[in-house]
Amino acid sequence: MATQKHLFITGTSNVSWKDAIVQAVAEASKTIDYLSDVKILEQRASISGKKLAEFYVDLDLTFTIDRERED
Repeated sequence: MATQKHLFITGTSNVSWKDAIVQAVAEASKTIDYLSDVKILEQRASISGKKLAEFYVDLDLTFTIDRERED
């Protein structure tokens, strides 16, 4: 039986919410093995003048714990 763990992170981008998601998952995958799912919990943005300046996404990343893994 597989055991899964959840990690809550916030991604940021000055391009779009999608870019914030893609960058956050790419960065997390550098140090976390067996990523399997991502759930977008919340999206928000900061405003500068009359434009959206920075995009934020709160994510729930799921990964499988490998009990057979040797360090």
